[in-house]
This record gives sequence, structure tokens and C-alpha cells, in this order.
Amino acid sequence: MAKKHTIVKLPGDGIGRVVLEEAIRVLEAAGFDADYVEGDIGWEFWKTEGNPLPQRTIDLIKKHKTALFGAITSKPKDAALEELNPELQNKGYVYSSPIVGLRQHFNLDICQRPCKTYKGNPLNFIRRDGKGGTEEPEIDAVIFRQNTEGLYGGVEWSDPPKQIHDALMTHPKFQKNFGEVAKEEISISTRIFTQKATERILRAAFEHAKKFGYKSVTVCEKPNVIRETSGMMFAMAKEIQKKDYPNIELWNTNIDAQMMWLTKTPENYGVIVSGNMFGDIVSDGYAGLIGGLGFACSAQINPDNGIGVFEPTHGSAPKYAQYDVSITNPVAMIASACLMLDHVKEYDMAERIRNAVAQVIAEGEVRTYDMMKLKGSPDVTKQGAASTQQMADAIIRKL
Repeated sequence: MAKKHTIVKLPGDGIGRVVLEEAIRVLEAAGFDADYVEGDIGWEFWKTEGNPLPQRTIDLIKKHKTALFGAITSKPKDAALEELNPELQNKGYVYSSPIVGLRQHFNLDICQRPCKTYKGNPLNFIRRDGKGGTEEPEIDAVIFRQNTEGLYGGVEWSDPPKQIHDALMTHPKFQKNFGEVAKEEISISTRIFTQKATERILRAAFEHAKKFGYKSVTVCEKPNVIRETSGMMFAMAKEIQKKDYPNIELWNTNIDAQMMWLTKTPENYGVIVSGNMFGDIVSDGYAGLIGGLGFACSAQINPDNGIGVFEPTHGSAPKYAQYDVSITNPVAMIASACLMLDHVKEYDMAERIRNAVAQVIAEGEVRTYDMMKLKGSPDVTKQGAASTQQMADAIIRKL
């Protein structure tokens, strides 16, 4: 008898609520047996409690281990403070992203973002073939992004404390380039890599390449300029590849050059591994080649404690959430649910859903507004675009 699962659903903000419910409908149609418990997260809880990630939600995830996450709204510091309820103003509350908070609290340091071509998708990348025609390369890339460190680690200051400024002044380059700048005019964001976390993401990338038959792992960083952090990642990758994965090629690209190669020969790359910021950039670049953020999914996992959070990489699109009929493409959320199924070892079910999605896209009879290259306005359904629910219905029919 199949195991019954308990899944923490985190709708979040805006369109997150809509796409999450449609993904759950698809899961149920595929036969996924689960109880769903809802966790509080997002902008409303920031405004009313001064905390977009309440402790009760952390406790739920700790207990049940697996969460499906919709989307959140994030705003700059000053804008966030302005939206706090009046009774919370001037109480010292500081907004920070709840999804970043989840990653760091549970050390969800392995972020996996697959980007694979859906045949028949009118948004697929097309290039000239050199013979007067065009060609559509088949893309099958998986980006492994270190998820808890680097520029997103949150170690930042504006007008840094004296001890921080004094420490930085001991570095010759800081002293030369910034020594004459008033401390209160300086803002600093750190980029911290640790060997332990770097090894974990590298090994996750190599293991995936080995398991699924990818010929190469590409370290996509900037070691020629960011010598200490990017340099450490590539040096460790060389040691790991030589010792444990000699049959998998190790490639090295700079992030800027990699973005150029995305529009030239994206099919050459299989598994890509990066730090936090560059992984974010290159995964969005690849998402653009397969149709955009409406098709981009992600998994965030800590193999040690078994906790996984699965989410589309698009935002909350609050404007779209106000429409009477939802027009958002649910494929990214459904694909994220498939990654969740992989995590709980429901592999056959995940494959059935992926095949159903692929069939709907290939047939081309049901397309959301983005697939029809329409502007995201409330009247797109009158122009033939499928609503969020209609796209989910089509996938369910294939199941």
C-alpha cells in the first residue's frame, strides 16, 4: 500500500495561491495520496505581524519535512517599512525574504533548477542555422545553485560598524580605493563561500550527472576576477572530479561568457553548478530558452535532515492576482510538484505528470497567454488563451 504523505502548502502571495491549488488538483488526479496543511508565509504576515515567516510555519515544516511553495511578494527595505500596520511602525522590524529565511534556517543548500525543452512550445529558443533557415536546439540543462551562502548570505552593512570598517582598512585594496570615502557613505555586501557547503553542491552536481548520464559538469563562476570564492569552487571541483568522477568532464565558464553561450550553443551544457547569485542568473537565462518563468521549477533540499521546499521561480505578480479569471501559466508550479514527487520517491507518478504536461504543450490546443505571446491583460481568455484552471484541466485529462 502506498504511503500517505503530509505536505505543508505555502500559498504565499498573489498568484502563488492560484497556481498552488491547480498543482494540487493535478497531484490528486495523478493519485498522489496526501494531507495538506497550510502554513502562513508572505507579505500579509509581514504587514500584520512584522514577520513574513512566523515560527508556527517553521514548526510545521520541521514536523512534516516537505513543502510546496507558491510565491511571495518582496519589496525594498523602505517600501516594506511603509506597509507595516501602524501599530508596528517604529518598533525595529526589518523585512527579510521568507524564502531566504527558510533556506538558511533549514540549511536548504542544494538548489536544483532543471530547464528542459518542451517540444512544440512556441516560446522555445530558435537560432539561425547558417544555411538561410532556422533550427531549434533541444535543451536539457540542470543548474545546481549553492543556496545559502554567497551574496545572498545576508551579511551586509550600510555605514558599517567601526570594527568592520577598521578590519577592511587592513586590506590594501580597500584602503587604496575606499580609504578616503566617508564610512557613512559606504554600503557593503559580503560574498562568503565555505568549503563544506561548496563541496556539497559540487558533489550534488556530479552525482546528478553520473545518475542521469550527463557527460559534463560546468562550474559557472568568475575565478579570473573573484579569485578567492570562485577560485575556491573551481579548485575544489577539479579535485573532486579527478578523484571520484574521472569519467565526467569538468568544464569551466565565466558567468558573463556563459550568458553569451546560452544564445549560441545552449545544448552543449548539461549540469551547471554555481554559487548563489550566479546560479540564480544562469538558471533564469536557461528558463528563458525553454519559454520563460512560466516553465521554470526548483527544488531546495537539505539531504541531512530530509527537508525539501519546492517552488516555481516566478514571482507573485500581484496585478494578475486581481483578475477575475486567473491567466497565469501553472506549468512551473506543476513541474515543481513533480520535483517534490521525486523527493518523496513517487518517481512513476512524477513521470506520468511530466508526460501529460509535455503532451498538452506538444498538441498546442491549450495555451496560456504567454505561450500565445499576448500581453498579460484580463481579456486574453477572450483572445483564445487558456486560463490557469483550463491549462490544469487539460493536463488532468491527459492523466
